[in-house]
Amino acid sequence: MADTPESLDPANIRAAVKAGILTEAQAAELTALGRRRAEDQAARTREDEPFEFFKGFAEIFVAIGLAILLGGIALLLGVIGGVGILIVIPAIMAAISWWMARFFTLRWRMNLPSMVLVGAYAGGVYVSSLTFLGQAGLGLKAVAFLSAAIAAGATALWFRRFKLPFAMFIVGSFALMATYALFTRYNPGGTFDDIDGWARSFVPRANLTMASLVFGVAAFAGAMSFDLKDPHRTGRHSATAFWLHLLAAGALVNAVAGNIWRGGGGANILPTVLVLAVFALIALVIDRRSFLTAGIVYIAAIIYWAVAGDGGASARDWALILILLGLFFTVLGTWWIPLRRRVMRALPDFPGKTRLPPYSERT
Repeated sequence: MADTPESLDPANIRAAVKAGILTEAQAAELTALGRRRAEDQAARTREDEPFEFFKGFAEIFVAIGLAILLGGIALLLGVIGGVGILIVIPAIMAAISWWMARFFTLRWRMNLPSMVLVGAYAGGVYVSSLTFLGQAGLGLKAVAFLSAAIAAGATALWFRRFKLPFAMFIVGSFALMATYALFTRYNPGGTFDDIDGWARSFVPRANLTMASLVFGVAAFAGAMSFDLKDPHRTGRHSATAFWLHLLAAGALVNAVAGNIWRGGGGANILPTVLVLAVFALIALVIDRRSFLTAGIVYIAAIIYWAVAGDGGASARDWALILILLGLFFTVLGTWWIPLRRRVMRALPDFPGKTRLPPYSERT
């Protein structure tokens, strides 16, 4: 169970100040933190899914400046050129991003600039590794896998150092790339120097769906490990889980529903509906709307076939499709709380149920 705001008791804080453990300023910050956490936990009766992209326009301003600065550094890749530059400049950009994060992430706690920095850091590590490994005489598959794995590992170090939830999304993205690299084959004609030919040389295998499924299950397990540490969703564990759920939902929905829908036609409507119903149930239980958001394409496909059948949709049909799709998500979002309450009350006790986000017992 996550720590509760009661651990920040005002009497204990005052005692810490008298003992010289805390300063007056630190005591004020702890009191404000306790108040915010108490308000957040009280708000959990609404069973909202908290999300914070940035705190104010100052973060947008700084993020734009960082993006322009780092973009200028990246532009040197095209101006100077050369394999050596493609190794050195991205590595320098990654080092600069790490150094800047000491201020923008650790000291000033700016979320959006930190997201820009971790993106530049991971991209720099990936490009540098990809170029270096491409010159090492390795096979194309090994280059694709190792460069993505190195970028994922380097970003995991960033997450461990700076505790930025969004960094886990970058880790998962590169992990997905590495997983796909393991489930691809390539035609020997492409070379690393010919980027277009190298990209065309990769051909997905039939079991690439299994790669998405394996990654989706792993990402979902990771997301739940963070979620169960913070059932009231007041800390960074919940924010970290949010980004992992986005990756897990996309991989799982596309692996299962996409495989069903590959053949097209109305025969796939019922199994797709059943799959999405299972995902909807999971989303309600864990109180994460990302699973249904990831399935919006397949929900739209179902509505399209129901309206237009196997023929082409007219403008009037498209209007009806959009209305039904919007109505579906609006209704589900509006009555999410009572739906989840009924589902949770109907389910028997199972391991971890009490560590999920709380729900009201009232009817």
